[in-house]
Amino acid sequence: MSGLSPWLTAHRLTALVGHSGTGKTEVAVNMAVALADAGVKTALADLDVVNPYFRSRERMDLFSRKGIRFVSSAQSMVDADVPSLPAELNVLLQDGSLRSVLDIGGDSGARVLGRYRRQIAGQDSQMLFVLNARRPQVATAEAAEWNIRRIEEIMGLPMAGIVNNTHLCGETTADDILLGAALAEDVSRMTGIPVVCHAAERSLAETLPALDAPVFPIDIYMKKPWER
Repeated sequence: MSGLSPWLTAHRLTALVGHSGTGKTEVAVNMAVALADAGVKTALADLDVVNPYFRSRERMDLFSRKGIRFVSSAQSMVDADVPSLPAELNVLLQDGSLRSVLDIGGDSGARVLGRYRRQIAGQDSQMLFVLNARRPQVATAEAAEWNIRRIEEIMGLPMAGIVNNTHLCGETTADDILLGAALAEDVSRMTGIPVVCHAAERSLAETLPALDAPVFPIDIYMKKPWER
């Protein structure tokens, strides 16, 4: 796993949670691709039972090419909301040879993790809160802290880190990411939860100044329906 940031490789199991629309799926897909490209045996679980637009299962061709084991809440129904969880999820939780990324969609996704809190608590795992400062519901440190504590209570698991993924889709600028970095640091001071990285589209990542946490360059894999 040479060349990968410690936050990405330190734990066998990573779950991404946060307010709806913060870009958890994009971060999850990029994490899985980065691990696979480094030769790591990788799995990605799409447990989004809320958002019909951005779903990692829409990129199964990509996962196949990269050798990423993929588990979905409804693998055969790309355009449907099916609130069911695959039995294969237990394999990802228990197979110590896999580095698994869990894409937990929307606020209610924390309840998904709540069902598996005992299994997850016994694993080498981390829960990461994905923060987008351009989302009004988490645009202040106080609002973000409230969301973090509520999600922790619902899932019964502590948050291990904050991912700054501030963006405005195709209109994102470096200033947006720096705004998110400042907010993430405020939230970190308020909660005691460290900022683990700043996600930025690859071309923007190259323009950012040095930050306290590493920059995670990402590619945009997830498209809106009208962009496909």
